[in-house]
This record gives sequence, C-alpha cells and structure tokens, in this order.
Amino acid sequence: MARRSPPREIRIGVSACLLGERVRWDGGHERSAAVAALGRRFALVPVCPEVEAGLGVPRPPIRLERRRSGVRLVDPASGADHTAAMRRWARSQVAVLRRLGIAGFVFKERSPSCGLERIEVTGARGARRDGTGLFAATLRAAMPRLPLVEAERLSDAAARRRFVEGVLAYGRKGTRPSPKGVAAAGEPPSSRLVPGRGPRQRPTGRAPRAPRRRRR
Repeated sequence: MARRSPPREIRIGVSACLLGERVRWDGGHERSAAVAALGRRFALVPVCPEVEAGLGVPRPPIRLERRRSGVRLVDPASGADHTAAMRRWARSQVAVLRRLGIAGFVFKERSPSCGLERIEVTGARGARRDGTGLFAATLRAAMPRLPLVEAERLSDAAARRRFVEGVLAYGRKGTRPSPKGVAAAGEPPSSRLVPGRGPRQRPTGRAPRAPRRRRR
C-alpha cells in the first residue's frame, strides 16, 4: 500500500506589527487577534518593510507624497526620500518570499509601505486617498495571483473565508519551497517563521542503499 506524503505546510506573509512585534515608528505594535488566529492553520512569516529597509525603531513617521517625479516615500520632517531604498529592499524581499513559497499575505492597512488601497498621498493640491504602499505594490505586481488582504478586513467573516479559501487553493497549486530558499530566508528578520511553526523535516521516501560486496 502506497504511503501518503505529509501535507505541505502552507505559509503566509504578515506585517510583523500585526503579530505584536514592536516595529512601528513609535516602538508600538498593532497586534490583531484575527491575524494571530490564522497561525492555527498556516505558518506565519513576519515582515516589516520599514525596519528591514533600514529605517529603525523608533523612527520619524513617513508618508507618500505626489511629486513631479511620481509618488515618493518621504520623511516630511527632514525631507529624506526613502523611495529607492524601499523599492530595492522590496524587490529582494519578494524573491525571498517566492523561495519560501508563501500562499498569501496579510497587510497592515493605512501604511505607506504595506497598505493595499486608499493610502493617503499628499500633494500640492492636498491629500487624496488613492495610493498603495510601496511594498504592497511591489508584491502585487510580482505575484498578481497571490491572495492579499488588509488585516481590518479579516473582521468580516465573508472576507476572512474568501481569503482562507484563496490561500488554500493557491497553496495546493504552489510548489514546495527549495532548501536554498529556506536557508537564504533565515538570514533577514522578515523570513523567520513564527516560533513553533518552522519548516518540518520530511522523510525522503528512499530506502538506504545496501553496501556493495567485493568480488574475490
């Protein structure tokens, strides 16, 4: 009788502040019980774009600004422009998440780096809520079929069910993450799995080779 292979662990990315990590600009967090509950079904991969792009904690608040060169991510107090650094980090992080084989991502809403929609963009004619966080935009462009949701939407039962179903469907179609991807992802904080839900050792299914006999 053929043995069934163990089910593949399904992983989803999560904005780290939603898991209680103190990575917000003021050193606080935005722990979400709805997001934490997803950890009972999936392995959660915490990601904080602003910390991992080098902005530190605490840090001055940043925002999206509409300029002649396009939408920029800036510190309005100092005028420092973090757009290039964030986009560079975001591209490398997407590659890490691909190797980990994530099947979905939960973003912190209203964030200039993580918000999916209606993010405030300040311009010469005032502010408009028509932006997308830079990391969220990069991930969505690179993996357009990946299920994405903002954390506050998970309080709605129908939206939560749609997201979970999408993750399960994507996970079934996804590929098993490579050992190289897991190893590489172990280096930055963004790629660690929530404690207790790390990669599992799986049997190879190969029988050991018998030693060869020497001919006399």
